[in-house]
Amino acid sequence: MHPRHVNVRFVGPDGVVVQLPWRTTAGELRPVDYPVVRGFPVRRGRRLAPGWWWSATTGRLVGYGSAAMRDAVMLLDRDPQVVGMACRPVEFVWEEGGRVVTHAPDLAVALADGTMHLVDCLGRGGASGRLAGRARVVEACAREVGWEHRFAAAADPVVTANVRWLSGYRHPRCSVGISPTRLRRAFPAPTALGAGALRLGDPIATLPAVYHQLWHGLLSMDWARPLNEETLVTARPAGRRRGAEQ
Repeated sequence: MHPRHVNVRFVGPDGVVVQLPWRTTAGELRPVDYPVVRGFPVRRGRRLAPGWWWSATTGRLVGYGSAAMRDAVMLLDRDPQVVGMACRPVEFVWEEGGRVVTHAPDLAVALADGTMHLVDCLGRGGASGRLAGRARVVEACAREVGWEHRFAAAADPVVTANVRWLSGYRHPRCSVGISPTRLRRAFPAPTALGAGALRLGDPIATLPAVYHQLWHGLLSMDWARPLNEETLVTARPAGRRRGAEQ
């Protein structure tokens, strides 16, 4: 399907859903700022209902419709290259074989370098033939305006578990009372997490700040190993941004 035959649907400034030709509209779109255009159904018997994730990156809520999507949102929220994120902000519409076909990528993700990614999140079964076919149309449309479409597969389970634990400490309130300077002094070289927290004071009070800065990247660790009190933690030099250690 050629992009010239594709329309895009999104929620306009007045809160009304509009549908316009992709080619004449794409250059003006800022999908990470748009609300959900098509929500997720609640299905009886599913272990996880659709929900919302508070993003430490944007300070806003991002929707998710599955466990795989929730984990993808969580991992993206910790990625230092991500500066914006929204759940299903655009839906592509086209005709195929005499019928209308639609596809709303799970996420729109804006990166610090100006790149826009449209992301579909995959569960354990991977991409079905139906999803793969629709993704090819979205990919062709995205390519025309310098965007990218990609699939987000499940990450390493240990990495995911570590990030999930630390995500509970991503809110700024968890860092109150302990300055970055004190944290760097407590972890000047690889130091056991428990020992470093004890240097700062009562671990009950200091561990939230340590976890917060592991999430935000002031402190680093080996993400491929399960997080525990013996995990070696090191402070990053002042001014250095975290890399893609996960």
